[in-house]
Amino acid sequence: MKWSNVKLFAVASASLFLTAFPAAHAEEPAENASPIYGVTVPDGYRQWEMIAPSEEAGSLNELRVILGNPTAVKAIQKATQPFPDGTILAKLAWKRTQSTRFATATIPGAATSVSFMVKDSKKYATTGGWGFGQFVNGQPVSVAKHQACFACHQALAKDQDFVFTRFAP
Repeated sequence: MKWSNVKLFAVASASLFLTAFPAAHAEEPAENASPIYGVTVPDGYRQWEMIAPSEEAGSLNELRVILGNPTAVKAIQKATQPFPDGTILAKLAWKRTQSTRFATATIPGAATSVSFMVKDSKKYATTGGWGFGQFVNGQPVSVAKHQACFACHQALAKDQDFVFTRFAP
């Protein structure tokens, strides 16, 4: 896929989240925070820079885009590890759907979730400095899913400060 197509995909895909996942506001009640970590949906995340696209072709069958706040983008571009406090990564995910116009293409279908990793080495010291939040239709998912977040990142990406994503060239 050409880089210009990836950028177009990211811009078009992020706009799909305008209705599927309303942005949180600072005054939102705590019930909209993720269990365990207390992560909320950051204002303005849809305008963050794309770090990389990804695809999960297994049971979830999703197209994904990883976005980063300015702190995350700077750290990823410079390969800074560990990531500095204040880093926030967002993963936007959609069901992968067959294009009706182009037989070999898949496109974003229904939005499935939006997830965040927030770096705060003091607040999240027991989980490698990272707090996690996963949301469906603007609401946090279960405690069990949040417990699985760090376990997976610890098992598969501990040597990369628990982050799977790398900057797309």
